[in-house]
Amino acid sequence: MACVAALFASPALLPFPSTAASSTASASCSCRLRPAVVARAPRQQPRGRRALRRFDEVDGVSKKRRGIGGGAGGAAGSQASSPRRDRGLAVDFKEPQVAEFDDLEEDKFLNAVVKVYCTHIAPDYGLPWQKQRQHSSSGSAFMIGDGKLLTNAHCVEHDTQVKVKRRGDDKKYIAKVLARGIECDLALLSVENEEFWRGTEALSFGRLPCLQDSVTVVGYPLGGDTISVTKGVVSRIEVTPYAHGTSDLLGIQIDAAINPGNSGGPAFNEQGECIGIAFQVYRSDEAENIGYVIPTTVVSHFLNDFQKNGKYTGFPCLGVLLQKLENPALRESLKVPSSEGVLVRRVEPTAPASSVLRKGDVIVSFDGVAVGCEATVPFRSTERIAFRYLTSQKYAGDIAQLGIIRDGNSMKVQTILQPRKHLVPFHVEGGQPSYLIVAGLVFTPLTEPFIEEECEDTLGLKLLAKARYSLATFEGEQIVIVSQVLAHEVNIGYEHMGNQQLIKLNGTAVKNIHHLAHLVDTCKDKFLTFEFEDDFLVVLNREEATAASSDILKEHAIPSIRSSDLSEPYVETETEVQKTSEDFGESPVTNFEMGIDCLLWA
Repeated sequence: MACVAALFASPALLPFPSTAASSTASASCSCRLRPAVVARAPRQQPRGRRALRRFDEVDGVSKKRRGIGGGAGGAAGSQASSPRRDRGLAVDFKEPQVAEFDDLEEDKFLNAVVKVYCTHIAPDYGLPWQKQRQHSSSGSAFMIGDGKLLTNAHCVEHDTQVKVKRRGDDKKYIAKVLARGIECDLALLSVENEEFWRGTEALSFGRLPCLQDSVTVVGYPLGGDTISVTKGVVSRIEVTPYAHGTSDLLGIQIDAAINPGNSGGPAFNEQGECIGIAFQVYRSDEAENIGYVIPTTVVSHFLNDFQKNGKYTGFPCLGVLLQKLENPALRESLKVPSSEGVLVRRVEPTAPASSVLRKGDVIVSFDGVAVGCEATVPFRSTERIAFRYLTSQKYAGDIAQLGIIRDGNSMKVQTILQPRKHLVPFHVEGGQPSYLIVAGLVFTPLTEPFIEEECEDTLGLKLLAKARYSLATFEGEQIVIVSQVLAHEVNIGYEHMGNQQLIKLNGTAVKNIHHLAHLVDTCKDKFLTFEFEDDFLVVLNREEATAASSDILKEHAIPSIRSSDLSEPYVETETEVQKTSEDFGESPVTNFEMGIDCLLWA
């Protein structure tokens, strides 16, 4: 199975990373989907933790030397070489080495592409009260009008400062991030300095291209400081895994070279219209020249969402796990008369569809569009595409009409579409993880960034299985764990605990980290009794635990016993904790409607 990961460029103090870094990167995975952004400065990993996997800059250079990218780019390079003589230098000095300005092909659309310089400070999920070392990277962006720029979300992730520079200009301008679309890997920037926009012209968006259409990728990739242009053709258009957002949306596969630094740069058709944004590549020993572009349909959804709501609300989903109905006997047993429809295997409890759909239903249409037995729908004239494409065209809060077959009876139902609520989120809202320290016990919600930062071996198979397979059963549910214990005489005997799930406090089931803080603050009992997974008990004297807090904070140089978001008053929800009979689902919990052939967990 292909191995897919969202990996950034490997930073290094020297022009090329060390051999050890290269070998580590290559050993982790042989084929990857990676955002193409160039890192410029190092970020040291905390000792005792697994290093985050990153794209190796040497790998990018070596593949470029082997001619990775579209054939048109390679041909253009060979045609541009100077004529050779039988002997001596290969350069004909009779020809001018610098062309006159009037002879250069100064296309206006190239001037709309800018270079992005970003400084990042990522949170430290193992020590949630602090952040990791600052590092920087570069990418690309382009002008879309109204004083705004468009780039990739991973180019400005955890940003503290964003600067942009126009083509042919030495001055950098401060940019502000207006919106981030994690799922679609898009970010909207603005520059307030009017000097930056003087004499500029925004790009125009084109239609969705056809197969074999020519495409030109423009940006500021690895290998130089000036603008770069590579050419290729459209190889494939289908629903594609987005490595940064761990989602599946429409994507365009091209064979033009996309290297670190190309992220956020536009892709043009032959008319000079932008048909998408370069954002990731597929690296494998068995495949070459596979790059991906975000199409204008996804870009338009992101921009319209921001304009309509004043913020990014996300791509909605139906919230069901489906199964194909290719087998005739399976269709006959479900009383499906023709080769159509998909079987509902499970409905997420937090999805609005849970009120109208149930296990065993067969979805045969979505807003009047027939759904095939292989979970595909008609696309353009002679093509078919994954069923997920229809839901991605909707906005949060839209209503969808479903045609279903239940117990052999055909009926129509309506449901509201909302973005998925993940029990273990892929990204932390607000940038800084929540935490609560009680007598040295560090509590924090389980998140995918925490799992990536910590070694998976330390989590245990049961907790890791919950993170991979469980569904949220009510709004706001979190898996709260104790990540570590800061040793103190008040917690003697518990100091070796780590990465264990908290179930109850004094007999009350813990809903989330904010609920835990509320239970601790309102407790009047003599003891704080924490019940963990597998009935492991931690009992602390409440008064002694409170008195020890100041010493523990001072000893470990921690500014506060809780994150700032937990200082807000806790609002009790009316939703009861309702656990289903199934502890785990049968398929990985992802943004994919189809649990089969999911590559993001590989």
